[in-house]
Amino acid sequence: MIAPACKHNQVKRNGHDRNGNQRFQCVLCGQTWIEDKPKPLGDMRIDRYKAVLCLRLLLEGNSIRSVERITRVNQNTIMSLLETIGRRAKRYWATKMQNLPAADVECDEVWAFIGCKEKTRQRKGYDERFGDAYTFTAIERNSKLLLAWHVGRRTPTETGIFAQRLRQAIDGRCQLSTDGYGPYATAVPYAFGGQVDFAQLIKIYGGPVKDGSNTRYSPAEIMSVRLHSVCGYPDASLVCTSHVERHNLSIRMEVRRFTRLTNAHSKKRENHEYHLAIYFLYYNFCRIHGTIKTTPAVKAGITDHPWALDELLDELAIQD
Repeated sequence: MIAPACKHNQVKRNGHDRNGNQRFQCVLCGQTWIEDKPKPLGDMRIDRYKAVLCLRLLLEGNSIRSVERITRVNQNTIMSLLETIGRRAKRYWATKMQNLPAADVECDEVWAFIGCKEKTRQRKGYDERFGDAYTFTAIERNSKLLLAWHVGRRTPTETGIFAQRLRQAIDGRCQLSTDGYGPYATAVPYAFGGQVDFAQLIKIYGGPVKDGSNTRYSPAEIMSVRLHSVCGYPDASLVCTSHVERHNLSIRMEVRRFTRLTNAHSKKRENHEYHLAIYFLYYNFCRIHGTIKTTPAVKAGITDHPWALDELLDELAIQD
């Protein structure tokens, strides 16, 4: 090792700083320093094994308090860990998940809420940080790679933001399918400059299924389906949203914040986005997909092997 100030190579260890980092000292000039290297957990002093265990439990559908009971790690420490890694994950999405290979893309949105339901927010006069929180997602049909995501309200403005993120994430022209949500018909052609083969799958629903039981959570019956070509030359045989809708189910099962009829919902929008940023990277790089038998990143040719969660944390630290 070389001393950074005097460039001498006569160096010895000199204890640790208050965060447990190794300190070094030059024997000749007395200069002390800490080696500048990536810190996967930032300045947190939690044991790395326990940190990885906490994250794995969160990524497999456990709530914050459930993780606290299993690991005996204080919930405030778990929240700090989620914030530290989540902030890095969001930066990684913004800088590295660009120009991804995609041929057949499907988009959809999945509902959740933050703090309270939308009708309660309106009744109590809370600001728009609370209430409905739709997660827009786009996956590549063949590799199952998640290309882009955005958390916001189901409005034309938020749809436009998501479409712009998707355009930045995709390399070249692709076929794109969405459901019949109206703002997609304007937002997608505008974001892609018309350079996309885009069609919508419009489902016509009837009333809920009635069999004499409680139908509050029963899906409405699909009466008919029609295709609407918006721009480009979409292949009608490929227009589909089934794969992204199945992915919505994975999100709802594996991110506790999306579980209905519980109190595990997000209380702050920032934490909601941090958790999703980590989960989507974990999904792309670490989680073996049941259909393709590898990770989406390997299938898409982004990496040559599935990453362990440790490896993902190291990569986030390097890019940070």
